[in-house]
Amino acid sequence: MDPQNLAYALVQLVHNFGAVAIVGGAVAAHWLVRDAPATQRCLAWLVLGGWLAQAASGASFGAVSYHFYGKFPDIHAIARGALFIKLACAAGGVLLATVYLQRATGWQPARRALVWTLLLLLGVTALASAAFLRWFA
Repeated sequence: MDPQNLAYALVQLVHNFGAVAIVGGAVAAHWLVRDAPATQRCLAWLVLGGWLAQAASGASFGAVSYHFYGKFPDIHAIARGALFIKLACAAGGVLLATVYLQRATGWQPARRALVWTLLLLLGVTALASAAFLRWFA
């Protein structure tokens, strides 16, 4: 077994589950448990964990490349743009989920719904960017 491929596969596994937590959690909170703030709070923890997993595993992709090749991957302009979008989405997702966890208890349902919509849009945008990053890297 090639250790490099194993390392990439393990990082990809964490990355994939992070993406599922982000989008699945936001979908569930927005549509399935719209009237259950306590459950939405649990889902906010899941989404925050997903964003943190995305950030950590994204950095790990670069670390694995650096470890095995002695340099970071050489990616083209489109891939760099997609990476920037993914980083911006992750930063926004972490920020929104954290603010939600700190303050949403006193929010009206419309404000909670808006935050879940934004978290879902950030997740979908990050997933779409991942396709471009993967293809053009």
